[in-house]
Amino acid sequence: MDKICIYITSFGDGGVERMMVNLARGLSSLGTAVDFIVKHSQAPYLDNLPPEVRLIEFGLGEKAESVETLLRYLEQNRPAALISVKHTADIVAMRAKRKTTAPTRFFLRPGSSISERLRARKANLLKCWLTKRSMRWLYGEADGVIAVSKCIADDVIQIAGIDPARVNVVRNPNITPELYELAASPLDHPWFEPGQPPVLLGIGGLRKAKDFPTLLRAFARVNRKRPSRLMILGKGHLHNALIELAQELGISDRVALPGFVDNPYAYLSRAKMFILSSLWEGSPNVLTEALALGTPVVATDCRCGPGEITQNGKYGALVPVGDVEGLSNAIIETLDNPQDGDWLKTAVQEYTMSKSAAAYIEAMGLGKPAAST
Repeated sequence: MDKICIYITSFGDGGVERMMVNLARGLSSLGTAVDFIVKHSQAPYLDNLPPEVRLIEFGLGEKAESVETLLRYLEQNRPAALISVKHTADIVAMRAKRKTTAPTRFFLRPGSSISERLRARKANLLKCWLTKRSMRWLYGEADGVIAVSKCIADDVIQIAGIDPARVNVVRNPNITPELYELAASPLDHPWFEPGQPPVLLGIGGLRKAKDFPTLLRAFARVNRKRPSRLMILGKGHLHNALIELAQELGISDRVALPGFVDNPYAYLSRAKMFILSSLWEGSPNVLTEALALGTPVVATDCRCGPGEITQNGKYGALVPVGDVEGLSNAIIETLDNPQDGDWLKTAVQEYTMSKSAAAYIEAMGLGKPAAST
């Protein structure tokens, strides 16, 4: 039986980590042996791994030490393929690839637009050159690239200058068997009781990429015309700044930032709409999950992801990045004329856990997977 190793050393509570756990579950359900390597095992989502997936803890260490640890693993276990996730893991994996005698094929999984991230952060010419040089080395060393969207694939091909034939697009494994059960779980929150104003929902890390300040400003305009409430689920270093902005805008009594919640789907299925205000993305998971649950969406037309997922606005309004007025107008229009939930669900049929796992196996050249049990 082919063994696949998922190597992700930096593990937090974000969407990337959740998708990798879903991928491991999907691969395992198709009869593939999976090793899941992390620095430490006390991290979110890892308790969702099935017992068939072997969780391996490498511990903390410098890059040189991590390379040697990974080398020992490769020589002892000799997996057919290794998927590295995030930049630090990519570097360690490519260094180990140069030294190992194992027959392992190495795949990188870029999850966000490198060029858009550099542009949004106003990186100087030297920073851009160094980043692109690093990307050319990394992707040039890899046996293949599995991108989460066509936009990301195009970005990698352009920056790294690699053969497009080495790049495959595989949709994220967002839609899990338990998604709908979690969405139907009881929710004890006064804002969702009958007769309350509509709740608009944002979800994500409270950091620059998600551009929640634009969402707050847009919501202030919306609330003046359509009394409503805004809840943003997630944690991050901008929490206090967002609270202060809400106070400045005079909407603090209608905005809630409860932090990270274990089951966001109970909120997502009950919200009047989901709003994505990001500056850049890769393939925004919550946008996909909102559509899977039939929740209307409004999103910025950032690179990359929203345009592909909504099929250029067919399944949810798209507005320019940072456009407060455009975002508020789209929210009001969606409140007044929401799209049918069952129709919205048809937009994301390729994002199931089993379909994504099967596509990963095919992209890595490991043959046809066994039937799911």
